[in-house]
Amino acid sequence: MTPSFIQPNWPAPEHIHAFCTTRAGGISSVPYDSFNLANHVEDNPQHVEQNRQLLIQQAQLPEPPRWLTQHHSTDVINSLDWVEDMPADGLFSSEKNHVCVAMTADCLPVLICDKQGSEVAAVHAGWRGLADGIIEQAVMQFTSERRDLLVWLGPAIGPNHFEVGQDVYTAFTTYMPEAEIAFAPLSNGQMMADIYLLARQRLKALGIDAIFGGDYCTADDSERFFSYRRDNVTGRMASLIWIAPA
Repeated sequence: MTPSFIQPNWPAPEHIHAFCTTRAGGISSVPYDSFNLANHVEDNPQHVEQNRQLLIQQAQLPEPPRWLTQHHSTDVINSLDWVEDMPADGLFSSEKNHVCVAMTADCLPVLICDKQGSEVAAVHAGWRGLADGIIEQAVMQFTSERRDLLVWLGPAIGPNHFEVGQDVYTAFTTYMPEAEIAFAPLSNGQMMADIYLLARQRLKALGIDAIFGGDYCTADDSERFFSYRRDNVTGRMASLIWIAPA
């Protein structure tokens, strides 16, 4: 079996290449089956490396992805400053063939490019990073006008499965009161949160209207997606973006 990829449904320039992996097509064993790309989840390191090499080959990447050590921060780095596995949750680039990547398994992957195709970014947005401003930090890296940015929201946990507590509600509504509509109360005092809506609200507040994607649920689709909430011990997908020579 070969890896299967999800292509963003957005009007990016032809020389902007972007996709998200699924869990299918690799060699990792249960519970990381099978196309796990993360080396921090206690999968067999040799399997992870083979999956990463398979990714390079099957996706015809111009270089290995610039993997990050993600830690639910608001740190976004320039690809020119990247070193292997450096701690950050976003990677920006205006360089050709620098492959930016974010790994997820319920958290929200956010891919960004400008309409001219001169700048790109990949962001890992868990609820904490999203609430603290990871999207805002990523957008600040762009020199393009915000009205010229395109955003794709990749596979994340859907609003019917993302149960959160008062701390999450407070984190978002303190910053943006209208975030209240992204939460649905439950009888146990918890709430269901819509991470896609929360991201759209942040993006629109920045003046970005060209927002695409946001129609998957990692927790609900065990055949295609890893889900930490669903399985606890599991692998990670990767969302990638780069600028190819025009």
